[in-house]
Amino acid sequence: MPVLVVKDGPGPGTQVPSQLQRIPIPLLSPTSDCTGKTVKGRVVHKGPLVSMGEDNYVLKTVIQEVDSQQNMSPEHSSINIILFGALAKDYSESVSQGDMLLVTGFSVGNSPTAQKDKLHACNLQLAGDDAWMYVWPSTVSPRASVPRKRTSPASTEVTKAVKVVKYTYVPLSDLKPGVVVNVYAVVTFFKQPFRTKGTDYCSTLKITDQSNKKVGCTIFCDKLEEHPKIFKMGDIIRLHRVKTQLFNGAISLLTSHGFSVVTFDGMVGSPVVPRTSSESFKFGEEDCQVVEALRTWAANQSLVPAQPCVPLSAVQPKTYFDLTCQLLAKAPVDSSCTLLKVWDGSKCPHPLLDVFVEPNTLEGCPTLSKDMANLTANVLVYDNHVEVARQFKPGSYLRIYNLHAVPGASRLPSNDSGQSDQTGHLGFHLHGGTSYGRGLRVLPEDSPDILDLKKILETFSESDINDSSMFEVWSTPPESFERTCDHTVEQVSLAEVKSRSPPQVFHVQVQLKSYQPQRLYQSLKLFCHKCKTIEPPSESPSRTLTLLMSSQLMGKGKAKELIFLMGATLEETCRIASAYSNIVPVTSPQGTMTPLDLSAPFLFRGTKRYYGCKQCSQLKVGESLGEGVEVWDEKSVADALGVQLLQYGLLMKLELQDGTGFLEALLWRDAESFFHVSAEDAAADQEAQDRVQETMDRLCPPGSSTAERPWMDLCLSAYTVEENGQRRACYQICHTGTRGTNPHTHPHASPRDT
Repeated sequence: MPVLVVKDGPGPGTQVPSQLQRIPIPLLSPTSDCTGKTVKGRVVHKGPLVSMGEDNYVLKTVIQEVDSQQNMSPEHSSINIILFGALAKDYSESVSQGDMLLVTGFSVGNSPTAQKDKLHACNLQLAGDDAWMYVWPSTVSPRASVPRKRTSPASTEVTKAVKVVKYTYVPLSDLKPGVVVNVYAVVTFFKQPFRTKGTDYCSTLKITDQSNKKVGCTIFCDKLEEHPKIFKMGDIIRLHRVKTQLFNGAISLLTSHGFSVVTFDGMVGSPVVPRTSSESFKFGEEDCQVVEALRTWAANQSLVPAQPCVPLSAVQPKTYFDLTCQLLAKAPVDSSCTLLKVWDGSKCPHPLLDVFVEPNTLEGCPTLSKDMANLTANVLVYDNHVEVARQFKPGSYLRIYNLHAVPGASRLPSNDSGQSDQTGHLGFHLHGGTSYGRGLRVLPEDSPDILDLKKILETFSESDINDSSMFEVWSTPPESFERTCDHTVEQVSLAEVKSRSPPQVFHVQVQLKSYQPQRLYQSLKLFCHKCKTIEPPSESPSRTLTLLMSSQLMGKGKAKELIFLMGATLEETCRIASAYSNIVPVTSPQGTMTPLDLSAPFLFRGTKRYYGCKQCSQLKVGESLGEGVEVWDEKSVADALGVQLLQYGLLMKLELQDGTGFLEALLWRDAESFFHVSAEDAAADQEAQDRVQETMDRLCPPGSSTAERPWMDLCLSAYTVEENGQRRACYQICHTGTRGTNPHTHPHASPRDT
């Protein structure tokens, strides 16, 4: 999989094969036959080389058609190219922006970024031994036809030197206003990111370095995960491309275009591990030396507290402190307050406040054994911190900043009953706002503080904690995904899947890159088996309430469990449906009672709602309604009313990835077996909805990196559809579902087909 670079002038080398046929970029589509074809253009963008593991690289570049005589827009003439493996590394070392590029051995896929970058709707993907690239450096005529194969970065056959970016870091004492700089520093104060009045998040820091200059820094980022991962004062931070400004007579730093940030643990002797959400960043031996020097200097300056966090065993009333702990359970108290039940393995010397919540609202394991009740602390989180706390999963490790130990707390929000007076008990409150760095966040598994906490928690034996259900928080084996098909095909890569023509069935091992819709309730659809239409559920209009018990419509021997409701609001209908089996909303135009327009549910049964197809239904209400019906259910009601019943389904689009490329696949036909959840239940039952959400959070944890996401063994069905006169390949996940795994089984082991 070589990159071939043309030398200036004739010489020995491999000619571009004459049998290759060029395809203009505007004519590319997912159905294009790529065999023996080439694409040519000038490099207008070269992205960074991203390492996905040992000898596993990814790089994105953009080329633009240059030979066309027409002035075409970028969405027709410019296209993204995704390179994988050693080819990506070769390209990074040999090609520069402005070079002419000719590629062959590629596959064509839909570009997931087309709406955002306004480039071609497709992208080219190159991986494997069949992919070749011919490069004419910008100083060489593209008509030259004698390329040479690059054999190593130091090879004399490569005519272009590899560019090495060298960053210069400015001491804080040398900062001047109005310039963009790079700095290394020690964090002496920080606030967790908070949402601004606009669309982004803001965090503030105070930093210093060996020059003893103290500087404030304000960071704005669209995404929460792009903010610096700072866990405690004393952490080391590296800021690239921040702008200096003069504010109130002092120099401060502000994010500018191209801003990036990396942080490190500030403890002397701990591993120098970069913390960043960026998929590509430079970090070498010189950087490691700078971090170590800052750690040593900061340790001798008493810049940070000797004990940044206080264990529960050392907490005193009326104090503010930082707490490192594990989350056992959580529950909403009201819209502005959430309860977190936590522990850190130590016992508070003061009696602790017991917060009562309804058991069905608790997520996780709420308590330890009764004789060790003071190991569990109830933390009440308020206002702006509630949104953050709701994202936490039981079993995760937290750091809570500026937690207030409140003595004598006896009044709790939304807790007027069922709560005994606990005057004198100690409660823990995380007040609203960000003053004094107030906030909370999840700590990574490799944090030194987490390692210490784990050792403490492991000292408790089962005899000390006799409520074995508590250990389910972290020791229950995770679910994995297995194929349930009986196909005997071999497992293939995504690049191979896209290179083969439908219809076919494939077995793949992949990770989930992203999914749509993000709001999972939007995945709920209604499907008509007769006309094959798919539509989302809708609600009911409001009118004046009238209740008809059907003395006219139900005679002797007819089922009497059907109630017709006219003019009720959705809320009123739901309230009545909770007490009666079958509620049918109706209207009465010109004195004739008929079911409502089928844009709303035609039947309410308890918490469930049923819809009819507008195209296939033939509505009716007459005296013959109910004849011969012994028990009313949704099907018999639909038949009696002339309604074609719509079936519930779950429809999602998953973007899959492996080391060779990306692929979009639908989850529709077998979605219920995938989640082990009925779509009808998901429409009405919160527990079923939570199960779908938990499954997606496990496959694509919020804020996670690619390495943290589990691998799935999937069965893919490939087929073709016709759209705008063109046929294109589509993929659907089938015959795949979750299963429990043996705790001793390797998490990436391939499950057997059944």
